[in-house]
Amino acid sequence: MERKELNRMERIGLESLWFLACLFSVLPRWFKYHVVGNLLYVLLYYVIRYRRSVVALNLGNSFPEKDERERAAIGRRFYHTLAEIFVDTLDLAHLTPRKWHRALKVKGLEEHLQRVEGRDWIALTAHFGCWEYCSFWGLYAPSQIVVAVYHPLRNRIMEALYQRLRNGDHATTVSMKESLRFYLRNREKGIRGRNLVMGLIADQNPPRRPDSHWFRFLNQDTIFFDGGEKLALRCHLPVYFVKMDRVARGCYEMSFEPIYDGEEPVGEHEITERYVRMLESEIRRRPELWVWSHKRWKHKRNVNC
Repeated sequence: MERKELNRMERIGLESLWFLACLFSVLPRWFKYHVVGNLLYVLLYYVIRYRRSVVALNLGNSFPEKDERERAAIGRRFYHTLAEIFVDTLDLAHLTPRKWHRALKVKGLEEHLQRVEGRDWIALTAHFGCWEYCSFWGLYAPSQIVVAVYHPLRNRIMEALYQRLRNGDHATTVSMKESLRFYLRNREKGIRGRNLVMGLIADQNPPRRPDSHWFRFLNQDTIFFDGGEKLALRCHLPVYFVKMDRVARGCYEMSFEPIYDGEEPVGEHEITERYVRMLESEIRRRPELWVWSHKRWKHKRNVNC
């Protein structure tokens, strides 16, 4: 179902926010990351104390082997990451070749281009580092376009703002509810003649269903979205795990780890299980890059499940 057009006041609000985002994005890099970024950290961590109890609970349950001081240090580093992601995202309002080349490097670029040349494929990512940068793949691979699958925001103004930030010649967005129909409708001709890369952030907290499958993830029983697995099996699409490694403020190195080749026989939930294990490994390696402020474990598994 398509959303209604913004009303006049919403349009004014959107254009005002867009103007501020564009103005912010052309400021000097040192000011954005070292002044605004640090101020945002102080505001989030010390003033607002944004979800600090949620972060502490999630870290405690995920890393019981670490002492309180270690977990507190991870928490502080996470809030630095969160502030930086805010800067990264607004910086997309004015995207230049110099900016995106500096923001993202691709490890094993030529190798991966050869693997996916002429094919549609699925990129499974997570709320790890600046996930918005994953859409930059379309800039490195002109024959492909990233289709970012996402949950629409309830706030219509913020939804429209994020649409502007995310959509462009190299990437487009589609709601999770419409993603399968969108792919089936466009897979023959692609978009503007380009192959489709279906990008899914698969670590979100899905609604609990009677048939939900539980994975052991960070010492806790956890439900994951399985839309990527279903699409891969139905359409025989290869699946890759997107690894995002932060190398400096606002700078990442992206690489791709094969999960499924599109043809091999796999058991039920096996593709998602492989994704879960890869994601957990990355979180344990760089815990400050995952978004700990999400209420990820709202659902609890029944004892008899």
